[in-house]
Amino acid sequence: MAGTLTGTGYDVDGVRARFPALASGVAHFDGPGGSQVPSSVARAVADAMTGGLCQRGTLTETERRTDAVTLGARAAVGDLLGVDPGGVVFGRSMTQLTMDMARTLASSQQWGPGDEVVVSRLDHDSNIRPWVLAAESVGATVRWLDFDPRTAEVDDIETVLTTQTRLIALTAASNLFGTRPDVAAVAGAAHEVGALVYVDAVHLTPHAPVDAAALGADLLACSPYKFFGPHLGVLVGAPALLRSLRPAKLMPSTDAVPERFELGTLPYELLAGVTAAVDFIAGLDPAGAGDRRADVLASMGTVEAYEDTLLERLLDGLGALAGVTLHGRPARRTPTALFSVDGHTGREVHEHLAARGVNAPASHFYALEASRHAGLGDDGAVRAGIAPYTSPEEVDRLVEGVAALVGTAR
Repeated sequence: MAGTLTGTGYDVDGVRARFPALASGVAHFDGPGGSQVPSSVARAVADAMTGGLCQRGTLTETERRTDAVTLGARAAVGDLLGVDPGGVVFGRSMTQLTMDMARTLASSQQWGPGDEVVVSRLDHDSNIRPWVLAAESVGATVRWLDFDPRTAEVDDIETVLTTQTRLIALTAASNLFGTRPDVAAVAGAAHEVGALVYVDAVHLTPHAPVDAAALGADLLACSPYKFFGPHLGVLVGAPALLRSLRPAKLMPSTDAVPERFELGTLPYELLAGVTAAVDFIAGLDPAGAGDRRADVLASMGTVEAYEDTLLERLLDGLGALAGVTLHGRPARRTPTALFSVDGHTGREVHEHLAARGVNAPASHFYALEASRHAGLGDDGAVRAGIAPYTSPEEVDRLVEGVAALVGTAR
């Protein structure tokens, strides 16, 4: 184990000890597809299920407990993302929430012919297809924000922004290349023409402090299972904006915000896990002051510095290997490396590393437009994602595994 990595003040050994799955010895570079879970999160889910849950209310102890779990999760997400808890919506996944919101916006704001929606080729398809389908359903125009295939940097928003733009959908961090676009600048330009900004923060939230307002996001979505929590999705927006939207829902269900966007009964036990995940993040900085929002920001700042150090180690190691191609050179990025090995398919690289106890999958990872635009087709490439529990030794294991494969290239 590495203990505290010089220059970061981050005790990765202490962090790793809280993740039971890491005891297997497998090096998990598959975090962009779903992080491992600390024991405190698993306990919170189990405790909620065994402690008694039913429906929210104020009469019985079970009703009050269920209500407290729900409100506690909204407050936790508020502290994680810097938003009003009253604007926190939970759903089955980020994809489901975005699909529902796209339909709702198209209907509530009466999009139609002449209106335009901007989507980015850099994005995961969950922040592309819902908007394309919604626009097509009402006759609105879809405009595409491209990126440079060499660097994976997005083009200037002014190339696609017009006075007819109603919404811009953009990722805060590419799940394929790690690119972190200047979302705040894009949002500023969008707001000048009266357009809304929908931000996919799924791949950013596990790696850096997130402030929805600073990003300029009118609506922002993320996935707790990418930041050590259970499998569900989160959508946040200002309560005033949410009150102006009329989603399709069942007649007897409440019209209150944010509940009107949550179809059916919430998975209350998973909400308890979300709170535990945010508390885990807030505790990553041992010098925490007890204010959860402040502690989240401090912890994620420390995590970001640590992961940047490991990313440099990984890129240097892979970049020094003949026959290895690194895809994308974004100036600002999450700790994500996308690469190919000459003479081997991505699947073969994945299998070779897995046999060595290193999980680094190969795919387009649902960023299909990005993979195609970068010349990687539908097969994509191998993705290695660093997480707060990744150790320097694991980075070296991955590089050594790839080095061994380079010597067997056909």
